[in-house]
Amino acid sequence: MAPTHVLRCCQRGLAWIPVIFIALVVCWSYYAYVVELCIFIYMVFFHLSFVMFVWSYWKTIFTRPANPSKEFCLPKAEKEQYVKEERPESQQEILWRAAANLPLYTRTGAGAIRYCDRCQVIKPDRCHHCSACDMCVLKMDHHCPWVNNCVGFSNYKFFILFLCYSLVYCLFIAATVLQYFIKFWTNELPDTHAKFHVLFLFFVAAMFCISILSLFSYHLWLVGKNRSTIEAFRAPVFRTGSDKNGFSLGFGKNIAQVFGDERKFWDVSNPEFQSLTQSFSYLLSPLSRCGVIRCGVIRCVVIRCGVML
Repeated sequence: MAPTHVLRCCQRGLAWIPVIFIALVVCWSYYAYVVELCIFIYMVFFHLSFVMFVWSYWKTIFTRPANPSKEFCLPKAEKEQYVKEERPESQQEILWRAAANLPLYTRTGAGAIRYCDRCQVIKPDRCHHCSACDMCVLKMDHHCPWVNNCVGFSNYKFFILFLCYSLVYCLFIAATVLQYFIKFWTNELPDTHAKFHVLFLFFVAAMFCISILSLFSYHLWLVGKNRSTIEAFRAPVFRTGSDKNGFSLGFGKNIAQVFGDERKFWDVSNPEFQSLTQSFSYLLSPLSRCGVIRCGVIRCVVIRCGVML
C-alpha cells in the first residue's frame, strides 16, 4: 500500500512539470518584452492580453472538474449485491432498477447502462472516467497535461478562452517583434544581449501560434457541433443507436451551451452560468429527440441532481 501511495504522489508531482514549463516560458516572455525590448507604445495592449491569458490559464488549471452526484451511486444493499453477482446479465438488472428514475439516455455500445466500476457510480450522459484524475468527469472532453486538469463541463469555457487569449498574446508578440527580428538578421540591432531575446521571443511566439491556432480551430469546430473530443472520435449511443449529432441544437444554441446565453459574458467568467445557479440542460437534436424521449429535454445532472464541485 505504501509504495503505491508514494508512486501516486510522485506521479502527481511530475504532472505539474508541463504547467511549470509553460509558467516559466510566460514569465520569460514578459521579461524579454517589457524589460529588454520595452516597446512603450504597445505596453497597454500587451498587458491587457497578458492578464487575460494568465487569468484564463489559472481558471482552467484550478477549476475542479464536476463529478456525478450521490444520486448516481448505487444504494448500499444494491452495491453489495452488484459486487457479489458474477453474471453480467444479473449486474445489468441491478443497474436498470437503480437507473429507472435517473435522467439517462445514452448507453454503452451494447445498449447497457454505463457504469464505472472504479468510482462505483452510474455514469450520467456525456460523463466519462479519467484515469489520470481517477474520477468520473461530467461532459468530459479530455485530460490536458498542459493544465494538469480534466477539461469538462466546469472549465471547458475557460479552456476555450485560454486558447483564444494565448493565441492573441502570441500573435501580438510575434507581430510587434517581427521588425526587430528582421533588423537582427540585417545587423541593424545594437550588439547587446537583448538581441538574443528578440530572436528567441519571435521563434517561441511563432511556434506557439501555429500549434495553438490548430487546436483552437478544432475546438471551435467542436463547440459549433456541440461535441466533446471523446464524442468526435466515438459517437454517443442512444436508445435508437449511435448519433454523432445527438446533442447538436444548431450553431447558435450550441455556442450558448458552452458560453451561456448572455453574450456580454462570453469573453470573461459568467458568474451566473459558471456558478450553476441557473438551469442548465442537455438538449437533444430534433432527430434524436423523436426517437429517444417525448418530453424533449435531458436535464443535466449538474443542476437536477446537485453536482459536487
